[in-house]
Amino acid sequence: MLMIFELMRVVVKIRKLPLLIFTVIFLISSSFIIHWLEPETFPTPFIGFWYVMTTVTTTGYGDFVPETTVGKLFGLLLYFFGIGLIGIVIGNIVEGFGIYRKLKEEGKLKFKGYGHYVIIGWSNKAQHAMNEILAIDDDSRFVVIDLLPKTPHEHEKLFFIQGDPTDKEILEKANVLHAKAVLIFTKDNVMDPIAADGKSLIIVSSIESYAKEMKKEVYTLVEILKEKHVPTFEHANVDEFILADEALSDLMAKSAVHKGSGKLVMKLLSRKSGVDLWKINRHYKWKTYNDAFEDLKKIGANLISDRNDFNILTKLGEPIPLEAELYVICNKETYKKLKHKQ
Repeated sequence: MLMIFELMRVVVKIRKLPLLIFTVIFLISSSFIIHWLEPETFPTPFIGFWYVMTTVTTTGYGDFVPETTVGKLFGLLLYFFGIGLIGIVIGNIVEGFGIYRKLKEEGKLKFKGYGHYVIIGWSNKAQHAMNEILAIDDDSRFVVIDLLPKTPHEHEKLFFIQGDPTDKEILEKANVLHAKAVLIFTKDNVMDPIAADGKSLIIVSSIESYAKEMKKEVYTLVEILKEKHVPTFEHANVDEFILADEALSDLMAKSAVHKGSGKLVMKLLSRKSGVDLWKINRHYKWKTYNDAFEDLKKIGANLISDRNDFNILTKLGEPIPLEAELYVICNKETYKKLKHKQ
């Protein structure tokens, strides 16, 4: 008996992979041994395996029971050694799940998905943007990069990576090369906008440098606090930037002159309005802007711009260029119809 307990103590010290291999070998060999000891009671190794598994897992159906003394002695060995061994294996599996969850919560794991959104710098603005994207795209997934000690938000579609976003290794862990877009936010209640924009510039420069090195294109969107920093960000090849102060000032100015326009813009920006701004592909049948305008109008979508050109109504008779990027306003159901039609 002491020998069995000493053996169990040695088994506990074995690493997980050797332990798993040893357990599999033990179960399979035990199946053949009981079949060899009592071929009439256990006519095949599979029946022996059934008996071994019901014994070591303490299920004990009792449909196959050893008849001889030797078989019963072997059964005792399974009781004392096999049950303990399976307990250790199950304990290691449970421990493994716990370690995985802890590492994921602390942002130590690598994200292996594709077509996700990378958010750099967690804040209330970042969370709001995530919620808006989820309302538009139900299948979207997110990777958050931040220096926080653990995940800032519990959500099944959010994956957290702890680290410096200027570090190439961290960008690789976030799989930014296969992301739909990278969104760079400043922290809430920033006291020094110059330092905040400088930090964002370093981050986006690191991303663009990494993408250039890997000969890939990464779509970057950056929140900028000071308008005078715009040329610097343009030089860094930022695809889009949002001027936080300017956007607020413009909205308030328009609301002051055209009362109620601010509410209109906010409704359009919010998913709660029922409609949204969508980018669509050009249909092969559309030769002119008027073709697209009339076709879209029939299904309840309003064509409003080609890229940043909102003068569509003044050029309906003009041909649509090959590089056109058309935007419409409609509800989500209409947009799904448009995607299916295209």
